[in-house]
Amino acid sequence: MKASKLSRFDWYHTSRTSADFPTRFLMLSNSNPAVLLILLVILAFFTFCTALPVSGSFQIEFNISWSGNNVKIFNEGNMIQLVLDNFTKSGSGFSSRYQYLFGSISMEMKLVPGDSAGTVTALYLSSQTDNRDELDFEFLGNTSGHPYVLQTNLYAGGVGGREQRIRLWFDPTTDFHSYSFFWNKYQVVFLVDSIPVRAYSNRLGVAFPSSQPMGIFSSIWDGDSWATLGGLQKLNWSHGPFIASYRNYDIDSCQWDDPTPSCGLPNTINWWDQSQYRSLSYSQQGVLEWVKNNYLVYDYCTDTVRYPSLPFECFEAT
Repeated sequence: MKASKLSRFDWYHTSRTSADFPTRFLMLSNSNPAVLLILLVILAFFTFCTALPVSGSFQIEFNISWSGNNVKIFNEGNMIQLVLDNFTKSGSGFSSRYQYLFGSISMEMKLVPGDSAGTVTALYLSSQTDNRDELDFEFLGNTSGHPYVLQTNLYAGGVGGREQRIRLWFDPTTDFHSYSFFWNKYQVVFLVDSIPVRAYSNRLGVAFPSSQPMGIFSSIWDGDSWATLGGLQKLNWSHGPFIASYRNYDIDSCQWDDPTPSCGLPNTINWWDQSQYRSLSYSQQGVLEWVKNNYLVYDYCTDTVRYPSLPFECFEAT
């Protein structure tokens, strides 16, 4: 749905020059994990300042795209569940009715609890073309008691292979958390509870998803050939059904119509094009570095076995 201006993606409002407060906390956090958790809460509230999500009916903005019997709708369409069924062994999915180019898109999700090893729950944007642009959140299931792994990936012009993986610093199965995409002509940012966990900049010579409108998709499916411990930990169907829940989507983006909408015209000034949205602020860079230093478990830019010649963008900060 179209969000109000009060609910748009306002995580840049902290001054770029007055970063002493988060910097001091980041220094303290190196030796005290408890301070790290406090830091995340404080920074999410003060630094990123994202307004409360705007709720809407999934039945208005989304279609069931896969296995309708395994899609459950509650609360007059304001909450939806995707089920990976242990009897039919079929996953399920939904997709947006419209496509979008640039702006902010977020969704609150509660992931599969208990033994979810082998399951993959995905939230992603995709142009669904042969040379697709795509931004991925993929939540890789785990055995009970182990941290969830979040994999992000980015396709530009049909080329992907840009995976990063982090362990989440909270249990995403006990409550809803917000997962967001922000992108414009200058950068793509992946966020968890308004905290940037990955940024990818548009630079000369680097492929970038800048021209193709993308739809919103989510699905749950059996990925036990690779998802958990490289496929060593298989999906235990006796622990099903496996259920992921969704609510409070927030779309503040250029909805792409045919012909080109006014927000997509070259001379249109959109909020996401303003100068403060063209790069991370100093404090946001600090929080992103904290995520990388403490929770990053895989980065394609350090995988010299897979990429003996690293991709060009790996020689710059991403």
